Amino acid sequence: MSLSELATRLELAPSTTHGIVRTLVEHGMVVQERGSSRYQLGPAVLRLGNVYLDTLELRSKTIPWAEDLARRTGLAVRTGVLLIDDVVIIHHEPRPDGSRQMPEVGIVIPVHASALGKAMLAFLPDDEDRVVGSGASLRSMTGETLTSPKDLAAQLTEVRSTGIAVEQDEAVIGESALASPVFDSAGTVGAIGVVIPTGGAAALHDARDIVRETARALSRELGAESWPPRSAGP
Repeated sequence: MSLSELATRLELAPSTTHGIVRTLVEHGMVVQERGSSRYQLGPAVLRLGNVYLDTLELRSKTIPWAEDLARRTGLAVRTGVLLIDDVVIIHHEPRPDGSRQMPEVGIVIPVHASALGKAMLAFLPDDEDRVVGSGASLRSMTGETLTSPKDLAAQLTEVRSTGIAVEQDEAVIGESALASPVFDSAGTVGAIGVVIPTGGAAALHDARDIVRETARALSRELGAESWPPRSAGP
């Protein structure tokens, strides 16, 4: 459809429609036909559909492991999947202490500012190259956000070696996290991790090995032959 056709169908002003379409184009959801003024659905729509399909099995398999991880660590547990440059939380297991906590399913965190995101990026070379390959500074969420692509790339190398990603006040001040990637028989499908109130080095938290054990066991249940895959990473 053309912009004027879209504006008419949506009953919106042309300028408003143009702004919406421009945003969708930037995210690959819409593309302009070559040699034409018309627009059609873009490749990111297919990716969004694939992410949704992946989450169905991942979420159902995750729930008992997330409950066990929360019980063993006393911490809240998040499971997330990658959607372009963000992490979407598909399951949130609250801290088992009975305290009042906001549900987090559906929240979005920039991939570079999230332990879950780093855990996945480290084993997805194409996505890593998209995020760090341009060399442009990454969006700052707090004063602690890792905005240097070079520094992020170094962290991802460490994740490939250890199987654990760290987030220290990078998305929200006062909140840190540890996460490990989750794989199925075809490759990375998500990540699981714990949320740690900031106080000391998150990388040295006692939950580190338990998070890894959980991700490994969940990956086996999803059909992964090894954890992490020996051939993953650049």
